[in-house]
Amino acid sequence: MKKYAFYIVGIFSGFVNGILGTGGGTVAVPAMEWLGVDPKKSHSTAIAVILPITAVSAFLYYRQGNVDLKSTLILAVSGSVGAFIGAKFLKKIPSSWLKIIFGISMIAGGIKGFING
Repeated sequence: MKKYAFYIVGIFSGFVNGILGTGGGTVAVPAMEWLGVDPKKSHSTAIAVILPITAVSAFLYYRQGNVDLKSTLILAVSGSVGAFIGAKFLKKIPSSWLKIIFGISMIAGGIKGFING
């Protein structure tokens, strides 16, 4: 039964990614933790599944003419640096802190989205 829950999480994560440009972290992480996956593994797994989900969405966005290639290059390079640093820090952060940091970022993002709607 748990296996089918992961299929549903995957489909929903991909759907949210296609519409909002997010989904791996905002959907998959809380869902995997709810399904009993360790917080660090949830975050790491979400990052691993973001690549194929995002590649599909990015390809379709590009075909529709909705991708700024110059910004993409700048953000990809600088984001890769940040990702390297963040991934190194993940193993040093206690899971309890990780949940708090993630929760605060989700709340902050929700408030920003609501205000800027």
